[in-house]
Amino acid sequence: MPRFSVIVPAYKVQAYLHECLDSVLSQSYPDLELIGVDDCSPDACGAILDEYAVRDPRVRVLHLPGNTGPGGARNAALEEAAGDYLLFLDGDDTLAPDALRSIADRLKETDEPDVLVYDHARTYWSGETVHSRAAGRLTEQDSAPFRLENRPGLLRLRTVAWNKACRREFVREHGFAFPPGHYADTPWTYPLLMTAESLATLDRVCVHHRQRRHGSVPRTAGERHFDVFEQYDRVFAYLDERPELAAWRPVLFRRMVDHLWAVSARRNRLPRRARAEFLRRARAHYRRYRTPGAGVPPRTRFRHALVRFGLRRTWTALRWASAVGRAATHFAGLLLRGVRAALLKAHYRVQRCLPLRADRAVFTADGGQGYGGDPAALERACRSLAPHIGTAWIARPEYHAAIPPGPRRVTPGTAAYWTALARSTYLVTDAGLDRRLVKRPGQILVQTHRGTPLKHQGLDLQERPAAARDTDFAQLLREVDTWDFVVSANRHSTLTGERVHPGRYTTLEYGRPRTDLFQSTTSHDVAQLRESLGVPEGTVAILYAPTHRDYRRTQRHTLDLERIVRRLGPRFVVLARAHPRHGGPLARAAGRVIDVTGHPSVESLCLASDALVTDYSSLMFDYASLDRPIVIHADDWEAFTAASGTYFDLRSFPPGAVARSEDELIDIFATGHWRGSRSAQLRSAFRERFCPYDDGRAAERVVRRVVLGESDTGLPAVVPLDERRAVPSAAAALDRSPLTTVPHPAGPR
Repeated sequence: MPRFSVIVPAYKVQAYLHECLDSVLSQSYPDLELIGVDDCSPDACGAILDEYAVRDPRVRVLHLPGNTGPGGARNAALEEAAGDYLLFLDGDDTLAPDALRSIADRLKETDEPDVLVYDHARTYWSGETVHSRAAGRLTEQDSAPFRLENRPGLLRLRTVAWNKACRREFVREHGFAFPPGHYADTPWTYPLLMTAESLATLDRVCVHHRQRRHGSVPRTAGERHFDVFEQYDRVFAYLDERPELAAWRPVLFRRMVDHLWAVSARRNRLPRRARAEFLRRARAHYRRYRTPGAGVPPRTRFRHALVRFGLRRTWTALRWASAVGRAATHFAGLLLRGVRAALLKAHYRVQRCLPLRADRAVFTADGGQGYGGDPAALERACRSLAPHIGTAWIARPEYHAAIPPGPRRVTPGTAAYWTALARSTYLVTDAGLDRRLVKRPGQILVQTHRGTPLKHQGLDLQERPAAARDTDFAQLLREVDTWDFVVSANRHSTLTGERVHPGRYTTLEYGRPRTDLFQSTTSHDVAQLRESLGVPEGTVAILYAPTHRDYRRTQRHTLDLERIVRRLGPRFVVLARAHPRHGGPLARAAGRVIDVTGHPSVESLCLASDALVTDYSSLMFDYASLDRPIVIHADDWEAFTAASGTYFDLRSFPPGAVARSEDELIDIFATGHWRGSRSAQLRSAFRERFCPYDDGRAAERVVRRVVLGESDTGLPAVVPLDERRAVPSAAAALDRSPLTTVPHPAGPR
């Protein structure tokens, strides 16, 4: 008897069925049977299922004589299923990697509940992946199962079959089955949740639900959507037969009205000629099932009124009025923006006619996204060493809270912004400044860049279209011509930068200012940082910071962080930080995987961690100055090099151990190789090449040279590598023997 029966109905999904079946059969938890149901599909779905059945004995195929719809196909599989738990998956959806293992672990932890509800993400044809809004209702509060009255919010989740694992004996005992129709999941989901004696939740994305461009029922207009009325008749008939469930009638009434409203309000659901009839039937259902004391929330009373009275013309008029209002608002906004832009342009021209202020410096980093990086280190050093200089920091309003007291906050695009750019003598940035900036004689622009280059930059990108994207190389050279000084961390950066960014600037090979913090921070500061991030005392914190893949349209993540910490045991936690261009977190904050994507200071994350795991991020060069272990996860080096180009082979000259797969990465930490003598030797050679000046006084040298006008001979001498004392990690005091891990075999991914 298998643990899981995964039921996959297939009808006109031949283009997606291979991916669906592979996602099930490649699970790291192999104790399953896959029942594929060919719902008399006119395409190759039946043949594809038969091919998989020949290759894998876990696959069974049912060929139905006629098309029954997804409900009938699932019912046919229910009669054949032998697994402890039933899972349903549409033929164009996929299971997330290690989903079954997570489900099995949660079922065991919650004492075999009747139903386990888990999360999903929608995957669009464009490649975009959007997480559901259900995470708040799926919080794993503890290991005890519960009943629906303890978590009634579960009724607000999508009424679908593929986000639940159902105990087979529970389903058969109560005779649950899918009715015919396109909304068959509705009278399956509600009775299932209301009847279950024990429920549990899993706050993990286990299913990727495909949103097809064409062909899916919810996105196709037609009279098939009238089926929703018959399905709610079945739901309330189920309640009428079971008086003990009467308390759920008001809740289901509200859910029905919300559902009917959603169908009627979306233009892609109903043909134009059918909308009046749909609202008439919705009005009849409202009156038939209305329950006294339903307690309609204030935010939904208006839509309830529209459904209750069948106000089709009112709804149409309101929709037209809303469209006209949006158009008018858009036009007025365009007009106001045009007037404002003209006034700001005139203001900037006036400011450029006024004298420069020698006591003003303006700083910005990462395109106005917060306070950090080398510009932040230089701003702090400027206030300390040159207090007569007034500093300003350019950042968007949502990042102002992260700016410490001291610099004046400036919002891009405001009059104060243009005044600062026009009249400040010193301009410091790690990227490009506003393209409309006209650099004045006497202004000094300091370019810090964003780290030591591994992948190709500047003019070298002309041969790398995937990485260059829409780079305007003529504009790039115009920006280079405005640079007066470029801060460099090492000889490699200097030689590379002067070739790919040719200009008349002066290179200041003084070290990386942002790493100064690593030499001045104390162990007490590190302990406070770890506590603020929620890192348990006595654990090893691994900072995982991958870089952007230019050759990928979507930035999928190749490491299953939850699996890694599960394999390594309770002594390890992961601080997961996504690349800024990813647009979202690497993992949901849960257990020993802590999402730190939104943390304002990557330097603080480095200090709080005990080791860095990265692929090809330039963060490794900064982290090396901490003299803490670094592990490289290079699973796609050839593809990355082909798309982005690299200046040296990282695998031949790494800062530590190199893993080429997730299992190798786990093994490196499980055996202690991550902080072994060989890793220390590699890190030492790496530091010698790329961190020769990172002694805690790089920012001071830059400020003294640029602002105070001191010569190179008068600048602070560089502290030799063997004399530097960066703050030790919290794990440095732990026993040097390999840490205890969970002895699971590697197994398939």
